[in-house]
Amino acid sequence: MSDVTIRRALLSVSDKTGLADLGGKLAKAGVELVSTGGTARALREAGLDVLDVSELTGFPEMMDGRVKTLHPRVHGGLLAVRDDPEHAAAMEAHEIGAIDLVVVNLYPFEDTVMRGAEREEIIENIDIGGPSMVRSAAKNHRYVTIVTDPADYDELYEELAAHNGGTTEAFRIRMAAKAFARTAAYDSAIANWFAFGDAFSNPIGAEALKATPFAETLPLAFRRSDVLRYGENPHQNAAIYVPQAVGTSGIAQAEQVQGKALSYNNYNDADAALELAAEFRGGDPAVVIVKHANPCGVAQAATLREAWDAALQCDSVSAFGGIVALNRPLDGPTAEAICEIFTEVVIAPGADEAARQAFAAKKNLRLLLLGDLPDPRRAGFTMKTIAGGMLLQSRDAGAIEPADLKVVTKRKPTEQELKDCLFAWTVARHVKSNAIVYAKDGATAGIGAGQMNRRDSARIAAIKAREAAETYGWAQPLTVGSAVASDAFFPFADGLLAAAEAGATAVIQPGGSMRDEEVIAAADAAGLAMVFTGMRHFRH
Repeated sequence: MSDVTIRRALLSVSDKTGLADLGGKLAKAGVELVSTGGTARALREAGLDVLDVSELTGFPEMMDGRVKTLHPRVHGGLLAVRDDPEHAAAMEAHEIGAIDLVVVNLYPFEDTVMRGAEREEIIENIDIGGPSMVRSAAKNHRYVTIVTDPADYDELYEELAAHNGGTTEAFRIRMAAKAFARTAAYDSAIANWFAFGDAFSNPIGAEALKATPFAETLPLAFRRSDVLRYGENPHQNAAIYVPQAVGTSGIAQAEQVQGKALSYNNYNDADAALELAAEFRGGDPAVVIVKHANPCGVAQAATLREAWDAALQCDSVSAFGGIVALNRPLDGPTAEAICEIFTEVVIAPGADEAARQAFAAKKNLRLLLLGDLPDPRRAGFTMKTIAGGMLLQSRDAGAIEPADLKVVTKRKPTEQELKDCLFAWTVARHVKSNAIVYAKDGATAGIGAGQMNRRDSARIAAIKAREAAETYGWAQPLTVGSAVASDAFFPFADGLLAAAEAGATAVIQPGGSMRDEEVIAAADAAGLAMVFTGMRHFRH
């Protein structure tokens, strides 16, 4: 297919970025400009001659602009196969002129949803004519050039300059692919709003959501943010994609201030660290150290530096090459302490100049800044691919308050034991199952993760605590006098007894086992205080 010269262009854009420049360059090249509504006004204000779509079609824009481009003189001009005699005859008989270039970007549906607009305004920002023109032009890319993104205007100019006012087939194919991706993402955003977002404001939708909480069809739209060096292993390919919706905030949107490019594993571990650090949003200074998506040290203290020391002491061996997340802006003393060991990534809401200077000497260390931590109780979904399908579930946003706890032993926990129980429970929900977390005075004392039985997790965590005591010359491990959290119930008393042997004096667990009475009796015999939460936090 040869180059296609641009003689007539239809411009209809919501985003007016670069519009005047685009119109001016097309007009200078002798291209007739056809436009609609606000786009036509903007072009005229720039001193350009514009043919209104209503003049082209012979019909006025009507119904508050809902109907303006849905007409044979528009779509015939876009869809006609130029070298087909029957198509050419139809164009001549119905006075349909060819349209060679379409520049359209759609009503800002996603932005309107994200800023919390009312339902009727959101409905009005569902574009109908725009996607129709985009799809018509993209389908007929042999003859028509479609541009949907202002970022592509410069490349369009280069094409026109290099090809005597025309475009190449390769360019048109690439723009068509991008156009179909845009309309697919747009439709996906609308479908998901109707399936999930609108259900909460639409009584009919709310009832449907109660009956069936997941849409029958789940359209997904993500934009590739970056291609990564490789996946979990060097022989795997990887990329990171982000939602099309504006306003999404998380590890994928963090600003990387310095350091090497993030890898697949870095992103995965950094997300785990951020999610746990977010649990302490608004609380005392907190530091989270993560290795292979599991916390290996977590602490809260009066200062970030003190919290770092306490978190590191939990498992300094695993912390080597780890990921660090903080709930406060990073300061110089804490940054200097972090630099004393090899660290892959540090995530914080911000960083002062002293912290940035301390990290500057560590060229490969990645510093990510977010501005604010995500809400740990935010609504949403998590996805996991499996062979032949995908699992979708609501986020684990469940939370407990002290008033929700049920004391099931003869001895009630002391005030300090209760604080340590709640701290351990917060950490345990972010540890891979089976999860056991010992905590004392606002810091983890030992963490057991990902074991096939709960007793082994309790024992491994105790072993790590003993090793820490030996490393730092403590008289006894920090598990002595600690509280212990279990992410799910103890199916037998053996796991609880292992925690008692490690020196724990208080236990927090969901309860609900058929052997609860046996476990409670064992706790009473050991002099432990134990509370039930009634809520499980498996993390696989």
